[in-house]
Amino acid sequence: MRRTMPAQTRQAVQQFPDAPGQDHTQSPGESPNGAGRDTLRTEFAFELPRGYVDDSGTVHRHGVMRLATARDELIPLRDDRVRENSAYLSVVLIARVITRLGTVEDVHAGIVEDLFASDLAFLQDFYRRINAEGHTRAAVTCPSCQEHFAVDLAGGRLGES
Repeated sequence: MRRTMPAQTRQAVQQFPDAPGQDHTQSPGESPNGAGRDTLRTEFAFELPRGYVDDSGTVHRHGVMRLATARDELIPLRDDRVRENSAYLSVVLIARVITRLGTVEDVHAGIVEDLFASDLAFLQDFYRRINAEGHTRAAVTCPSCQEHFAVDLAGGRLGES
C-alpha cells in the first residue's frame, strides 16, 4: 500500500520552501510560529548531499520525509525482497516515508535504489534523527574554541548545516 500526501498537507509543506540556509526546525509539538506546544510536527524538509538523478537527467535534491508509523516499520518485514536480503529493509522503509523528492511525488523503492550511497546514508541518519529524537538538530562543539552550538542536519550544501 502506497500512502499519498493529502492535498491539505502538501499545501502546508509548500508554504515552507526548503531552501538552504532557512531553519525549518522546531521542537516536537511546537507550532510553526513557536507560540505553543499544541501541534506535532510530522514532516521534515531535507536537502540531499548529491541528489537523485532521474531518467531525463534532472537532479532532485530537496525533499520531505514524514515521521514513520509502526505500520511503516512492520510492513517491510513481510516484503520478499527484505526476506531475501535484510539490507534491503532500509530501502523499503525510506521509500515509505519520503513523501516528495524534488518534483517526484511517488517515491518508491526503485527510486531509493538509484540514490547515491552518500544520499542513502544521509536519509538513513535523517530517518533515525526525526523518529528517535523528533528533530534534525545536533549539539556540536567547535574544536578550536570549544564553543557549544547546534547545527541543523536537514542540510544545505556539503559543508553547510
